[in-house]
Amino acid sequence: MSRYSQWDFLSLVTRYQIPHHERAHGQLFCNDSARDILTMLLTECDNAGVVINLDTSIDSISKSADGFHLITSAGRFACQSLVVASGGLSIPKMGATPFGYKIAEQFGIPVRPTYAGLVPFTLQPEDKEKFSALSGIAVPCVVSNQKQHFAENVLFTHRGLSGPAILQISSYWRPGEKVEINLLPHSDLAQELKTQRQQKQKSKLKTVLEAHLPKRLLSCLLSEQSLNTTLPDMSDKHIGQIAEQINCWTIKPNGTEGYRTAEVTCGGIDCDALSSQTMESKNVPGLYFIGEVVDVTGWLGGYNFQWAWSSGWCAGQRA
Repeated sequence: MSRYSQWDFLSLVTRYQIPHHERAHGQLFCNDSARDILTMLLTECDNAGVVINLDTSIDSISKSADGFHLITSAGRFACQSLVVASGGLSIPKMGATPFGYKIAEQFGIPVRPTYAGLVPFTLQPEDKEKFSALSGIAVPCVVSNQKQHFAENVLFTHRGLSGPAILQISSYWRPGEKVEINLLPHSDLAQELKTQRQQKQKSKLKTVLEAHLPKRLLSCLLSEQSLNTTLPDMSDKHIGQIAEQINCWTIKPNGTEGYRTAEVTCGGIDCDALSSQTMESKNVPGLYFIGEVVDVTGWLGGYNFQWAWSSGWCAGQRA
């Protein structure tokens, strides 16, 4: 990615005078519409003399000493270099298929197991029944497992959990694993409650917590009896249990929403089978794989787009 960095792409955006702005975490967005980026890319294709064939199916691909031969619904094509940029399995209604993986398998190129990434979690039936009423509520959290942690919003949905923090951690989650959610990442709740108790404040627990979290969420997490307990009546053990539930809420997702709503596909063409400089297959000269079809997955915020630009540029210098 250092050979074609984000600065190279931004230089292109600036040359086309596309107005954009920066949001949290350094993410850049078009002021008007992402269609501006599409128009820019199509214009670059026109300038380079690229011919785009839509609604064309590829029936077969073969290789001989003089290159690749394709039989398609639009006729026969021959080329010395073949670049596969067919994407992954995410969002099938947009045309996602395993086509790229099948090409790799045809030519003996290893493909690592695929799974949905940057995708919402579904909850266990008992948890879904308990939390579905919170649909639409978003809370800033730190979500973590044994591999990663992310500090962004968690969004409750009628199916389970979504929002940036959940989408991010989903790429590092495997079925059967638990996820820990700190609902008050900037507060040591146990210490806060003990301090207020020491100051002989007679507030109820729910009064303290409602200053930080939505009432409906608290009602789902804690019993009515606990919420109505006054601070002087709370033991250290009780305070510890409450803090554990808020600062270390642990859930075991039932699964994910799958490729239907996933923003990326994890897994794909094994990177070890490709040149890191050109994206060309090490064993099949002239065959290149770029973008999401390769086993490279980035975070939210444009990283996967940048991987597509960078890998495509590298392949284009050689193909």
